[in-house]
Amino acid sequence: MDARRSPSPEIALHNPVARFLTGLQAETDIPLRLTLWNGMQHDLGPQPRVTVNVLSPGALRFFVPPSIDNLAEGYVNGHFDIQGQAADIVDAAARLAQLGAPMQGRFERLFSALNHDRVKDVHAIEHHYDVSNDFYRLWLDEAMVYSCAYFPTRTESLAAAQNAKIDHILNKLMLQPGERLLDIGCGWGALAIRAAQKYGARAVGITLSKNQHALACERVAQTGLEGQVEIRLQDYRDIEPGDGQFDKVTSIGMFEHVGLNHLDAYFGKIHTLLKDGGLVLNHGITSTDPGSGVAPLGAAGFIEKYVFPNGELPHISLALKAMQGARLEALDVECLRRHYARTLACWSENYEQHSEAIRALVSETTYRVWRIYLAGCAHAFSQNWVSLYQVLACKAGTSEQLNPTPWSRAYMYA
Repeated sequence: MDARRSPSPEIALHNPVARFLTGLQAETDIPLRLTLWNGMQHDLGPQPRVTVNVLSPGALRFFVPPSIDNLAEGYVNGHFDIQGQAADIVDAAARLAQLGAPMQGRFERLFSALNHDRVKDVHAIEHHYDVSNDFYRLWLDEAMVYSCAYFPTRTESLAAAQNAKIDHILNKLMLQPGERLLDIGCGWGALAIRAAQKYGARAVGITLSKNQHALACERVAQTGLEGQVEIRLQDYRDIEPGDGQFDKVTSIGMFEHVGLNHLDAYFGKIHTLLKDGGLVLNHGITSTDPGSGVAPLGAAGFIEKYVFPNGELPHISLALKAMQGARLEALDVECLRRHYARTLACWSENYEQHSEAIRALVSETTYRVWRIYLAGCAHAFSQNWVSLYQVLACKAGTSEQLNPTPWSRAYMYA
């Protein structure tokens, strides 16, 4: 069979696709093979590492245009099957989408959302985090830390890098024994537990995920830290003045859920929760587009629909502006984009290694969504489509006592 011959009359009925395939075969070297429902093959480059099995003529609509959105949508809903390593699949899809970008006509938001309210925020968190604890346990590290790890020497294991990330954050905050720490969006409790065990702090962790709350409480009990660590199923907006103020606040992978129009209120709330001289560390994903949110190759709709409903990414400049507006003075800004690319690659590899166990836990659609999402995000961070920053800040003020950090950053790495 001639893998480079012209599309059949059956494909010719789909003229945009026929023209697109013919054009691609003439000008691209993407290591991708399209195998059609009638047995015909179309190699878009030599030595294909990825094979897409298109199951019906109707599935061709996901190739016009071949955006990340369209290709992911077709895959997760079973319109075509894909063979190959997840990283190779995402690379081929990105290159295909790049060639089809003129057909797209515009860029779309990576995380798009029109509005936020309490009900929508709860549902969004449940949609993402309450797949099941067993699901996350299969591909995260043992402590189930679901945020960017920190690889100071690039050689650390995932578990060691996650511990290094938590220590990096708590060292930046100069957390001391007896201090009161609030962890907004505490996940399964790893940071709050380590803050108590290693640093002697009293920690309060809050989450909107029922699954995370249940397991985090169980872990606190297992470590005998009930007197030092409290895990709440609570919205950050509901923390009352009667709870008292905190010496330190951490927000890890949280402000992506807040919404661009609510950043001022979010950081304003943190300001009210901090004592004078208190420090906050915000660790979150940011857009690399100054307009806060647009990204190439069309990945917006898929992530919004299947993974992160109502998520929005601010550019680092918008995040800093909102913090300053809330009277939080930025003391240190560190980019960890490369660290998140590596973290996601580790997660994706774990996911591939445990694919059979994951398929036994979740539906085929959920399995496909997360498979392509993890590998796709690793690619996005490696290509600088999105980034991640840690921002250390304190309550703004002129008094030396209101800024307790040393004049040098050396203490962060001691």
